[in-house]
Amino acid sequence: MPVIVDPESETLARLLEVLPAGGHGVEDPETLQAWLQNRPEEYAVVLGPHVALESALAISDGMRLTRPSTSVILLRDEVDTQVMREAMHAGTRDVVPAADAPAIMSAIDRAYQLYVALRGPGGVIHSGRIVTVFSPKGGVGKTTMAVNLALALTDKGARKVCLVDLDLAFGDVAITLQLFPSHSIEHAIGSEDSIDAPLLESLMTRHPDSLMVLAAPSHPDVRDRVSPTLISRVLRGLRETFDFIVVDTAPAFDEQTLTALDETDECVIVATLDVPTLKNVKVALETLEMLNIARDHRHLLLNRADDAVGLGPEKVEAILGMEVSARVATSMDIAAATNSGKPILSANPAHESSITIRELAETLTGQPEAPVAPAGLSGGSGGMAVDDDDDRSGRRFRMRR
Repeated sequence: MPVIVDPESETLARLLEVLPAGGHGVEDPETLQAWLQNRPEEYAVVLGPHVALESALAISDGMRLTRPSTSVILLRDEVDTQVMREAMHAGTRDVVPAADAPAIMSAIDRAYQLYVALRGPGGVIHSGRIVTVFSPKGGVGKTTMAVNLALALTDKGARKVCLVDLDLAFGDVAITLQLFPSHSIEHAIGSEDSIDAPLLESLMTRHPDSLMVLAAPSHPDVRDRVSPTLISRVLRGLRETFDFIVVDTAPAFDEQTLTALDETDECVIVATLDVPTLKNVKVALETLEMLNIARDHRHLLLNRADDAVGLGPEKVEAILGMEVSARVATSMDIAAATNSGKPILSANPAHESSITIRELAETLTGQPEAPVAPAGLSGGSGGMAVDDDDDRSGRRFRMRR
């Protein structure tokens, strides 16, 4: 799907409405470079009117040879002969007035037609990865960790990330992010056979920090109407558009949670340092092992982890039989940030807990944070191969329905 670059947030939001479903927006050329490294199948880069002409020409010239199947479309408030000449010499495919929405759509359509002609209709099939955040016990900070992990995975817009709230009865993702969604997964009920990118995008709510959210229903009684088939098809549909899908689940092995776990690539288990929680986590790990879910792809996150309670990481590892992947200490700053509607990773990126969560995100992606690159994107071919587990073709666990 096309990506648009413009440093003005209002312009970026307006232009995103013009793009096809699944379009993405970034605010600077450096983030664009990281985005392209993750997206070998990108067919159009739209440079907004507030991108300096010199920078836009450098981007276009850098991509002319490194990514010939990706069209650069330049938007200007005023299009004159001089701009056209310089843009075409740099390899820009189209120069379009920024206020002409039909012309922008036509340029994007031409870019897609060229991409298909060069790469074939299949192109490079995109397949995002699903990260399920799970705990068998409520009150451990699972949703707080899921929200911050999703924000870390966006890497300031370099990756396209969706956060799905599958705590269908009492989901708190939207309120944690101070979002007030007009649609949720509830509005997909009955559409199991017609799930596609435009439908999914219409159900999601955009968060200012480059994150899309698919909210839980607003009423608990809807939970039983959200079928496992719907959840499976929604998650598979999101794979085609997003780099990472973070799923916040209910604290139970209900039918919907088991379906999400069946689809997952990475499973983050959240625990706190108290005996009842660790007992439940141990039983949950045995259940995951029995069902062969995310074997070798499970990550233990200890939240509110303080040695003063008498249980250290070594003792936890001995009890649960798995290594601790991340340890977030108790901090009033986390609660204060959550209550203010701005998660700690956004409110204070330098906070110790923010650093820990970003390190966990790096473990899940296998990549450090996006590097700062020159505006010209001279090394811009990039293209990270998506590592799809071989055993996904034979699902790890199939529910009988």
